[in-house]
Amino acid sequence: MQTFKSIAKKIPGGLAVESSSRKFKIIIDEPPSMSGSDSGMTPMEALLSAYSSCLVITAYSFAEPMGINIEEVWVEVEGDMDPEGFMHGTPTIRPGFQTIRSTMHFRSSTPAEKLLQFQKFIESRCPVTDTLLHGTRLVHNKPVIE
Repeated sequence: MQTFKSIAKKIPGGLAVESSSRKFKIIIDEPPSMSGSDSGMTPMEALLSAYSSCLVITAYSFAEPMGINIEEVWVEVEGDMDPEGFMHGTPTIRPGFQTIRSTMHFRSSTPAEKLLQFQKFIESRCPVTDTLLHGTRLVHNKPVIE
């Protein structure tokens, strides 16, 4: 078992947050229409980016060992979210994504049928796909008051 860790802290400007993991940092924010300063992706955009990036990494990690010729792979991901669920707590509307769609693009000389099978394999092995599809138990510890 390997444990991953991320720490997020508010930084000056709108709703900007600096999120760090290991030695890497990203800025997450909201657009001005949501009281942010638009200095980074929204948390929901970052989630979609993590998902699409994981699919691409999984494709490149397994292509060669599986005999798949890849010149290029890219993934488009879209998510549908009704802001009413987040902004107003409307009980009948989820605050998160209701649907996420992905489209994988291959530039390859590998036959289409084999690429279709490879796409299914990628989706079955991508850790972010697994997390989104099957849910993960969330444990909210007591707050630390300093």
